[in-house]
Amino acid sequence: MSAAALIDSSRRLESALHGARFSPPVSHAYNPLEYARVPHELYLSKYGKGKKRVLFLGMNPGPFGMAQTGVPFGEIAAVRDWMGIEAPVGKPVPEHLKRPIEGFACPKSEVSGRRLWGLFAERFGTAEAFFKDHFVANYCPLVWMSSTGANLTPDKLSSAEMEPVEQACLAHLAEVIGILQPEWLVGVGAFAEERLRRAAAKAGGEFKIGRVLHPSPASPAANRGWSEAATKQLVAQGVWSA
Repeated sequence: MSAAALIDSSRRLESALHGARFSPPVSHAYNPLEYARVPHELYLSKYGKGKKRVLFLGMNPGPFGMAQTGVPFGEIAAVRDWMGIEAPVGKPVPEHLKRPIEGFACPKSEVSGRRLWGLFAERFGTAEAFFKDHFVANYCPLVWMSSTGANLTPDKLSSAEMEPVEQACLAHLAEVIGILQPEWLVGVGAFAEERLRRAAAKAGGEFKIGRVLHPSPASPAANRGWSEAATKQLVAQGVWSA
């Protein structure tokens, strides 16, 4: 039941964000829920079944991860080889010449996704073992880029233009929490933890909320052994056992 509910909620989010427009410095905005819907729904249907003990949340897609595969932190090898998901991916309109969408043929690797899914594969072995009690979602499905192709984070955007986006994403996240009924809500980074707190208040119920260091290569701390640091954080907070 929960997988179908997740798909319905995802489609509502896609509809709510369809046609959103942004002023400079944004040159292009991609929504993988539109052009990468097939692999996205495969992810939800294959791994979103049943209640989950832990929900991990990221911020928004990376250019070589979910932007290409439709899967949160969707580093191509992890999605294709570990999760067993591969499907046709369309094109955003308009497409930035410096940020082409090549789907599963994209030759570049998403470092954050490689680190995140690599840790889960190392600890749990199979994707089925990990997803039995865990799930990974992104707060916002949109990818923003400047005229040069540089990735733009939500804090660089107009607050007025982001307000309807925030409302739609918070409503969706509250629905996801309500569907999965996790014991733990874990933000991958401070931004995600803060949005989890907001969405948990909307969802109602009692949840334990934590955070792990973001695996981005832009973080010096993450480059000094992210897997070990994240594991220590999760054990210290009581999310995982030692």
